[in-house]
Amino acid sequence: MTSPDTPPSESPVDAHVDVAPEVSTSTPSPGVTCVTVVGELTAEARKPLIRVVTDLLLGAEPPKKMQLDLHGVTFLNSAGLSTVVQVHRMLEGRGSELQLLVGSTAVARPLQLSGLWHRFQIVDGRHTT
Repeated sequence: MTSPDTPPSESPVDAHVDVAPEVSTSTPSPGVTCVTVVGELTAEARKPLIRVVTDLLLGAEPPKKMQLDLHGVTFLNSAGLSTVVQVHRMLEGRGSELQLLVGSTAVARPLQLSGLWHRFQIVDGRHTT
């Protein structure tokens, strides 16, 4: 328990606060759009990620293939997994393909444990030693 004089930053138990990740796009080749997520892929990521994908699908030239680059994702929970499934369904409904670019165990493990690892086309960029 903290005293009334203790500033919140010195509290012994800091609550976890979700922060929306950075979501950006690039076009590595014609017909392919790469959506990059940096930060935590949690419930806070849903709105910005779905907004970007919706804008791309409603654009003049929707991507035939979308790469979801998760190399910069530091944490992935069930809400983040649900968002990835939603993106997949949005693309599938438009005849577009989704490819996940995975670069860490923090992302690979939840995908594997949930059974989604085999549902998606995945490029596993983790270094194995």
